[in-house]
Amino acid sequence: MTESPLTLAGDFTAPSRQDWEAEVLKVLNRRRPEGKELSIEQAMKRLTTITVDELVIDPLYTSATDTDADRDLGHPGVTPFTRGTSLRTGAIHAWDVTQLHEDPDVAFSNAAALADLAKGATSLWLRVDPDAIAATDVAAVLAGVLPELARLRVSSHTDQFAAAAALADFWRASGKAAEVGGSLGIDVLGHAARTGEAPDFAAQREWVSTSVTEFPKARALAVDTLVYDDAGAGDVDVLAFAIATAVEHLRDLEQAGIGAEQVFAQLAFRVPINADQFMTIARLRALRRLWARVGEVSGVRASKRGAIQLAVTSGRMITRDDPWVNLLRGTIATFAGAVGGAESITVLPHDTAWGLPTDFSRRMARNIQLLAAEESNLGRVADPAGGSWYVESLTDQLAERAWKRFQEIEAIGGMAKALADGHIAESIDATVAARAVRLANRRQPITGVSMFPNASEQPLEVRPRPTAPTYGGLQPRRDSEIFEALRDRVNADADKAKVFMACLGARRDFGPREQFTSNVLLVAGLEHPASEGGTPDEIVQQVTAAGATTVVLCSSAKVYAAQAIDVVKALKAAGVSTVLIAGRRTETGSDEAASLIDGEIFDGMDVAGFLAGILDQLGLAQAGAAQ
Repeated sequence: MTESPLTLAGDFTAPSRQDWEAEVLKVLNRRRPEGKELSIEQAMKRLTTITVDELVIDPLYTSATDTDADRDLGHPGVTPFTRGTSLRTGAIHAWDVTQLHEDPDVAFSNAAALADLAKGATSLWLRVDPDAIAATDVAAVLAGVLPELARLRVSSHTDQFAAAAALADFWRASGKAAEVGGSLGIDVLGHAARTGEAPDFAAQREWVSTSVTEFPKARALAVDTLVYDDAGAGDVDVLAFAIATAVEHLRDLEQAGIGAEQVFAQLAFRVPINADQFMTIARLRALRRLWARVGEVSGVRASKRGAIQLAVTSGRMITRDDPWVNLLRGTIATFAGAVGGAESITVLPHDTAWGLPTDFSRRMARNIQLLAAEESNLGRVADPAGGSWYVESLTDQLAERAWKRFQEIEAIGGMAKALADGHIAESIDATVAARAVRLANRRQPITGVSMFPNASEQPLEVRPRPTAPTYGGLQPRRDSEIFEALRDRVNADADKAKVFMACLGARRDFGPREQFTSNVLLVAGLEHPASEGGTPDEIVQQVTAAGATTVVLCSSAKVYAAQAIDVVKALKAAGVSTVLIAGRRTETGSDEAASLIDGEIFDGMDVAGFLAGILDQLGLAQAGAAQ
């Protein structure tokens, strides 16, 4: 104890908004010429982020910028459940550590399932499909599992009802049907979205009735938003589709005589979590608020309106190249899911894009969660992000926009009609197109793929996945695929995949642009021998010795003005077909630059399109094209 209170910041003057703005302008105007300085309004506009969903992220949040500074934050565990469906009591395991199993090898999957439960997992999720676990093998995969102690969940891309029947039979055989928890994983609209088939609401009603009667602690419905996230839907649409789907189920089941409160008790949401930490936290919080509003207008008691969320790391963010970075993505997503209040979290193994997970990758996926829960104690705190001006702003924006989007779907006639008439697919395609621009110019970077790529990519040793059925609905895609396709083209014909870097002047002149350019070329895995300094003739000799037909000049504007045009002319005279410049042609100060220099490499460019063009010039075939 001390005689006077300890004030850690007491010796520092509290900075004002004006102080912060002055520092911002100092940084942004550091290299701008006199008379061309940015105003604070221009600076703030540059620092403001607009997401692909047109959500606004300000550069600074304070109580003064909070649009509702006197907001009532509410409390965890009470309606509208923004701050959590239940009140966390400080227990380490505040969420289910859920492991996904989809390996058709029954002995392997059974051993893996038992190992998961013995080493920290509290829940199992089985995918039942022709390319995963067979419905007839579910009982064998779960042999030795006590269903009254571990929640069990199933899902299927092809036959949800067969998967549900297999799990129901296992529960019945255990003699503990009234005590089991988990999910039968049925969502006929999610199935329709994936397959393009008409939803079978009648069979779904029967399974909900069965679950209510036989498995009172389990849930029949799992509103699957992963299918939309995998296809490329944005944050707003994922929320809107989730609510629209759940409302469609609610409406149908109420007409069948199943009350709204029973439907709420039979429904959970399977939702994506990703490496956008704050957006993920806000998305989980917003979904609970929206579902509570549906419960309110449906006459559900306030205490029963909570949305149970089964969070899964987004398959769309998983990369094939530099897969080890997926461990970091999974860690961030787990943190966000835990802070956001998910009831269950599943981390996809880092080698998911390569093939079937190994014992090691499964262990790493499991231990990411155990570290978060047991060493970082994330589950002991209820809604730690609550009250953050940034998180509350994101939550508000997401909830408001998603509710408006949900109303648009309702005006169309509901989620089933919106799926059938192609409205959902069109909306997702528009988001994918907008995101593709951000991915290509690296405003939305992918570490290890589009930024800081691994120069010597090594394949992982995994068992290949069985061939999956062809689905007629929404098609899954990963954000990194456009860049991975470039690598595939280079790997298929590596002898041609070479771009020479002619670095002019001294290292202090070309160093920054050499590093930038080499990283751009490495995105496609292009070999890039280089020269440093030298006369035009010496540079030509080195280019010729390397056997390169494409050259990039790297240096500063000052050196370009003195040397670039002479070097370009010498290269062209020697037969080099393509000469590019790191920076802008105008830096050469020559009127001939536009006709002599074939292209530019600069920050903010369409990297994917640029590299595809380079590979075309080098004569590398498209990935998958016949040779």
